[in-house]
Amino acid sequence: MGDAVSGASDPPALVVCAHGTRDAEGRATVRQVVAAVADRLPGVPVLEAYVDVHGPEVADVVATLPRREGLAGVVVPLLLGGGYHVHVDIARAVAARADVVATPALGPDDRLVDLLVERLEAVGAEAGCAVVLAPAGSSDSRAQADSTEMGHRLAERWGGAVTLGFAAGPSPAVADAVVSARTSAAGGAVAVASYLLAPGFFQRRVEEAGGDVVTGPLAPDERIVDVVVARYRAALA
Repeated sequence: MGDAVSGASDPPALVVCAHGTRDAEGRATVRQVVAAVADRLPGVPVLEAYVDVHGPEVADVVATLPRREGLAGVVVPLLLGGGYHVHVDIARAVAARADVVATPALGPDDRLVDLLVERLEAVGAEAGCAVVLAPAGSSDSRAQADSTEMGHRLAERWGGAVTLGFAAGPSPAVADAVVSARTSAAGGAVAVASYLLAPGFFQRRVEEAGGDVVTGPLAPDERIVDVVVARYRAALA
């Protein structure tokens, strides 16, 4: 059963804004998340948008929203960290619309920690073994801070060392992080936890980084939908 939006006969639109990918399976995964969000919010117009690679571009989607006195739309980044795309691209897209707001990124969030732990257990990671958390990577310090916070939260839940290794961008690269983690663990097992939303080039790089076990991307999963819906409802409040 869907989660109705209380007290809103004409609720604001929800624009779910992802990064964009050339990978067909990655695009299908994003659309699956958008469809699941729409199922959870009957009566809410749910639109997809992107900040890179392909359209529809978020600024163009926001421009299609009818203007209104109250809140016309909410943009929720389908992004795990609050880097350039959140603070510049999406912020720019809503800047000229007083009736449209943007929310923070999906992470850090304890629901995502739950999902990471479940994925590690599902691939047979040894309890408390060294883990490399593998985000896409960003030169934006705000995105790096979000990834670092997720690493701290995962380490607390996992009960073992968690270090960061990036699929692209800043150091260390995920493959180098695996080598370092294995050295620190005196040759013990190293698990790589993908902190990516969808399949694609970055996920393949994570899978080739040399971990003893590697998790798949986070989406699709109901907890991703939970966070998107929570961000939307918080914006309405």
